[in-house]
Amino acid sequence: MTTATKTARVIAALEDGAELTGKQINARFGVKNARALISSIRMQGYPVYGNQRTNGNGATSVKYRLGTPTRSVVAAGFRALA
Repeated sequence: MTTATKTARVIAALEDGAELTGKQINARFGVKNARALISSIRMQGYPVYGNQRTNGNGATSVKYRLGTPTRSVVAAGFRALA
């Protein structure tokens, strides 16, 4: 039996279409610092977007999802590498 790393499990959940908050990532995957994990996933080349949501009580949270980058974002990345 193989065990996947926490990062691999979060990536798999995002690829399946899940939108996860930092608290959900902490609870489901045992990650201590969700923002750092999302940052490392982004550095691996995954287009993870953080969408800020406000609930009925006025509290805001960020939901992370996997998306498709626009042409301008891809072009900016290549310009940064040049």
